[in-house]
Amino acid sequence: MPELAEVEFFRRRWHEAAVGERALKVLTHDKKRLLRELNLQAFRRALTGATLQSSEAAAKQMLFRFSGNAWLGIHLGMSGELSVTPPDHTAGKHDHLVLVTKRHALVFTDPRMFGRVEFHLGTEAPRWWTKIAPSILSEAFTVGAVAAFLQRRARAPIKAVLLMQERFPGIGNWMADEILWRASLHPARRAGSLTAAETRTLWRECRHVCQLALGTIAGRGQRLPPNLNAFIPKTWLFWHRWEDGGRCPRTKTPLARAAIGGRTTCWSPARQKLQPR
Repeated sequence: MPELAEVEFFRRRWHEAAVGERALKVLTHDKKRLLRELNLQAFRRALTGATLQSSEAAAKQMLFRFSGNAWLGIHLGMSGELSVTPPDHTAGKHDHLVLVTKRHALVFTDPRMFGRVEFHLGTEAPRWWTKIAPSILSEAFTVGAVAAFLQRRARAPIKAVLLMQERFPGIGNWMADEILWRASLHPARRAGSLTAAETRTLWRECRHVCQLALGTIAGRGQRLPPNLNAFIPKTWLFWHRWEDGGRCPRTKTPLARAAIGGRTTCWSPARQKLQPR
């Protein structure tokens, strides 16, 4: 599933191609489930002729603001992707939304249809956007807030807690594994068992991994990488977590994999030791 940095990567792809452009046509697959919550007639009417003014990414969602107080939200789900093609693009069966401008077609593709399209008309930001938890890189993401959250979920494995979007927005499976590996925390540790020092380390690595991912996967300025993983250094756990016989890039010892908190998880037993209860 696309996570924080991948979502920012795709947001920039549309933004840099079409900010300031008018949507001349709006094409939709009306019967697909990810559009069922929309009044599609009003949706197409509001966006046709509207100009893309700005965009933002937060957690695993994107917001595109158009003229006429039109707010378009996109959640990529597990397999969603935003692409930019020539304006004569012919929509395929998985292209659920296409915004055609003079120079481009902005395409939202989702083969597995776990994604979502949101829409709002109004001067104020919609609730589906404002309810997203504060960014991990914001001032609201404090050590104290993390410590309190861990204690409220004291019996849950720390891997499962890191995937809870109400405190760790944008963190998904691979980022959670990366954070815990860097913090030397076993993913099965109970969240309430972390010491004050370990909690601070976890907080620091959450911010660090988010900064690194945004700076590498999402690209810098106008220059986007050719694919999502192009600039990730080989020193990250990311590159080794699914290799058969994969080894920890720091200790050079074998990695382990198992389902923890309902998600397939990778860790380095040499670095991330599970303390006895």
